[in-house]
Amino acid sequence: MKPAILALRGLGAGVPEGLAEHFTVHRPPGGDLDGLARHIGQEVRAIATGGSTELPGALIDRLPALEIVACYGVGYEAIDAAALARRGIVVTHTPGVLDDEVANTAIALLLAVTRRIVAHDRYVREGRWLREGNAPLTHGLAGRTIAIAGLGRIGLAIAGKLAVFGCRVVYHSRRPRADVALAYYADLTAMARDADVLIAVLPGGDGTRNLIGRAVLDALGPQGTFINVGRGTVVDEAQLVAALAEGRLGAAGLDVFADEPHVPAELIGMDNVVLLPHVGSATVETREAMGRLLIDNLLSWYKDRKALTPVPECRHMQE
Repeated sequence: MKPAILALRGLGAGVPEGLAEHFTVHRPPGGDLDGLARHIGQEVRAIATGGSTELPGALIDRLPALEIVACYGVGYEAIDAAALARRGIVVTHTPGVLDDEVANTAIALLLAVTRRIVAHDRYVREGRWLREGNAPLTHGLAGRTIAIAGLGRIGLAIAGKLAVFGCRVVYHSRRPRADVALAYYADLTAMARDADVLIAVLPGGDGTRNLIGRAVLDALGPQGTFINVGRGTVVDEAQLVAALAEGRLGAAGLDVFADEPHVPAELIGMDNVVLLPHVGSATVETREAMGRLLIDNLLSWYKDRKALTPVPECRHMQE
């Protein structure tokens, strides 16, 4: 008999079907988690979910046999992993398999903003090239200082890709890394002041909420460019909109927002902003790899109680 698993929102296409090959998958009808948990709570040892899908404490209380929560995605800010770990429940995510494509998205946004790719596309489509002549000049990347906020796996992938453009790369994180030769800034505002471009690759959660506010944006300045492929909550969005509208920040490329899928209306009409619908890892190949890793975490757990990629708060449970 297949083990019972609870599948929640935020799983990619094909993941529930992949889970069904190995598990009896329960999905809450009409979103009625509480009702479903009352009926199957004694059976369920695992949950598969998106990292931005909240897990109410009342739900966990109704699942006394729960051992593992497998998250689809590298971010898991909606899940209190530390609290679950204290209850003996391991949380996993899907790092590594999406690093390259998120880094590619960051580079694509950077090029689109600095070379005004989207604005110039409109320039051609609207017939302005014919009427007004050549479009205004843009800026290149060679010799510019690119600052990365958050030098994890994705940040390192971005830094590696930037090397071919002849950029100087610096970074900020909670502590310096001994395994990289890049210049480290303990102060995010100071780093922004010295940079031409700031790329945010920070995770969400209370620890990073509104970390990038007016001081950082003003330090980046009217010629500066801000790129965000981390989480929208790390930026004070109202301050970002104001900085762009008032010319205190030069341009932005955004793949993430504070209240997705809602995007501030002011950003829509700005020619110096490129907007994406949170597609940093959204390739067929990457999403398939994320689904496989989620399922492999569960299979490994059921086989020998060893998760392949536990989140940091749960790594001690593997020792």
